[in-house]
Amino acid sequence: MNVLIVLGHPRTDSLCGALADAYRDGALEAGLEVRQLAVADLAFDPDVREVSPTDQPLEPDLREARDSIEWADHLVFVYPNWWGTMPARLKGFFDRVFTPGFAFVEYDEGEGAGHEGLLDDKTAELIVTMDMPPWVYRWIYRQPGNNAVKRATLGYAGIRTTRITNLGPVEGSTPEERGEWLETATRLGERLASGTDSRSTRVRRRATAWLKALRLQFYPMAWVAYTIGALAAVGSSDVLSSTAYWLGFAFIFALEAATVLSNEYVDYPTDRENAFAGPFTGGSQVLVDGVLEFDDLRRGIGVALLAAVAFGAGALAVGPGSAVAAAAIMGVLSALALGYTVPPLELSYRTLGELDVAVTHSVGVLVCGFVLLGGALTDPLPWLLSVPYLLSVLPAITLAGVPDRAADRDTGKETIAVRFGVDGAARIAAATAVLACLAAIGWAAFDVAGGAYGPLVALTVPHALALVWLLRSRLWERTESARIDGLLAVSLGYLVWFGVVPLLSLA
Repeated sequence: MNVLIVLGHPRTDSLCGALADAYRDGALEAGLEVRQLAVADLAFDPDVREVSPTDQPLEPDLREARDSIEWADHLVFVYPNWWGTMPARLKGFFDRVFTPGFAFVEYDEGEGAGHEGLLDDKTAELIVTMDMPPWVYRWIYRQPGNNAVKRATLGYAGIRTTRITNLGPVEGSTPEERGEWLETATRLGERLASGTDSRSTRVRRRATAWLKALRLQFYPMAWVAYTIGALAAVGSSDVLSSTAYWLGFAFIFALEAATVLSNEYVDYPTDRENAFAGPFTGGSQVLVDGVLEFDDLRRGIGVALLAAVAFGAGALAVGPGSAVAAAAIMGVLSALALGYTVPPLELSYRTLGELDVAVTHSVGVLVCGFVLLGGALTDPLPWLLSVPYLLSVLPAITLAGVPDRAADRDTGKETIAVRFGVDGAARIAAATAVLACLAAIGWAAFDVAGGAYGPLVALTVPHALALVWLLRSRLWERTESARIDGLLAVSLGYLVWFGVVPLLSLA
């Protein structure tokens, strides 16, 4: 590992200078390659005097500093906290060195406007001295300087800060206290022998990666439909406390997890090419970012499938409904859910993926809940209940293909947005949104589906009109991919009506 220690104090003969040397000694003891850089020794103008920092030629010392940053795997910044943040000279160093083209690039694609950090192969840590107790700086002042360096500077460049060590108060400190701080810095350098992250950090990052891969934001949609089915079967909210209900939900959850992880695995080629990945599109990016490996996902898929089988068997054993009918529904639901991307069905590659998601997250789980909790498969009630919900899911899942369109097209994935274009996807989303609204109002007017769709569904009318207006104004004539986070939020909010109203009516 290559380690660059940057001393940010404007004086090298300071406590910060001694801390930097102590850290160096520890890192060398750990067998690492170490370079040191003191901003006080660099000859450079700390002010950006041109319109853009890229227009201002770099001094020789700054060019060497950039070379050292590129060489390093781990950056260590040692500096004092003055007026809540870093010294001016260190700030000037960041202003001049961390410029567009070296530290980051920016792009502007409508709602996809943003940036990409170019130093994302590096980690960093901060050692900060201060004249106040560290707990005061953290909990009362909310550590503005640490946040600025960690998030707004290093984070913007893609560098992940692994540790921040605040030392103080320096003023009035004893020689013994300063000696302990130097020993702390030495130990921090020695710890690099086992990696830049502590064990607790590694565990936390691993857990965070799996939570990201599971994409839990999708699960409520299936839970709502499943619960509607269960309530319709029993006719009482007492079902929510039954063992069969919770085992059935555990089956749905595990199947959803297996599906999401399978999608991540199979869709890696298109996710890798996706420039507009967001919270609901482009996958979780855990494979693309390298935070999980293919073997990890294979194991995760296996565990999720085993859990689905176990919970499903338990639900069938204790559920009051027909075990044969419930097992059949579970089998079909599993095949359709996994078949979204998994061969041989690969429905998302055949322009059937959007319909598949809508069916599995509405009809599939709703009928599963209904039959498992004692309802008859031939009863028209769950099928009628699911129609408006199915139609309300289609706009969101259809629009989710718009940001992914270019990447999907280049990798042979035939989504609605790929086959019919962005404007075609917008028209289909608008049409299904209107149909969902009309179906719910029709069900309410004629007391279809056991009265589950009451007068509240009238509120879907303004929401549907707003969604259609947004689609016309933003996507009707568009032909290229773009992030549409606002539109996706509106369309996902739209389907909430079709879950909440039946839940309130049936509970």
